[in-house]
Amino acid sequence: MTDTITLTGLVATTPRHLVTSEGLPITSFRLASTQRRYDRGAQKWIDGETNWYTVTAFRQLAVNVVGSVNKGQRVVVSGKLRVRDWESGDRAGTTVEVDAEAIGHDLTWGTSVFTRSVASAVANDAVLPTDRAAVGEGEEQAPDAERVSTEGDGADAGDAATPASTAFAA
Repeated sequence: MTDTITLTGLVATTPRHLVTSEGLPITSFRLASTQRRYDRGAQKWIDGETNWYTVTAFRQLAVNVVGSVNKGQRVVVSGKLRVRDWESGDRAGTTVEVDAEAIGHDLTWGTSVFTRSVASAVANDAVLPTDRAAVGEGEEQAPDAERVSTEGDGADAGDAATPASTAFAA
């Protein structure tokens, strides 16, 4: 049985990205989630126990995570919870994993800038019904001054920006 869970926490490891031999992108990292409560008597915040999760993202989410999330950042993760018992020789334990469906920065702790990524279907010349106006099918195209550019991502010239046709676009 899988349950959906939403967590907030700190990215505890550098996200690890790989692509399988079949071409499936996978990114994973460890998430530390600590519950806090306010102690009115001491007039300070008290940390509770820390729960540790292995978060795994697949496909386009994996590509977006490796380009957006770094160790030490606070994030919100929603996905399917999997709890597994394991044994290895004389050692045994439990692993708690989340197959992520959505990951984003926790805006309680700071600000973030969103850059829309190009879906792989659109990058492969598949036109979705919602994209027909953007490519001029069925409607008159807007004049150049009114078109939204998807060529740059607003990054400084020194940044390693990814071309719009691969992973990220404005």
